Amino acid sequence: MSNIAEGFERGTRKEFIQFLNIAKDSNGKVRSQLYVASDQRYITEKEFSALHDAAALLSRKLSAFVRYLSGYAENSRVKRPARRAPANL
Repeated sequence: MSNIAEGFERGTRKEFIQFLNIAKDSNGKVRSQLYVASDQRYITEKEFSALHDAAALLSRKLSAFVRYLSGYAENSRVKRPARRAPANL
């Protein structure tokens, strides 16, 4: 979640995509650690299955979001620039 927020705050589509991919990588690490937790019997098979399925779904959603954002122009912004307050004359 922090990687996604950081990428969004950078403001450009390219950096947002970069940080979405970092979030996807982190999700892969979590899935790997789930295997370790299961092998060490820290979690049950049922817990492993539910968590692994949720992580796999998140990975697919992140990939779909990256594909969606990739359809925009290279230099496009992710968020609108802040509005300037009207100058008092």
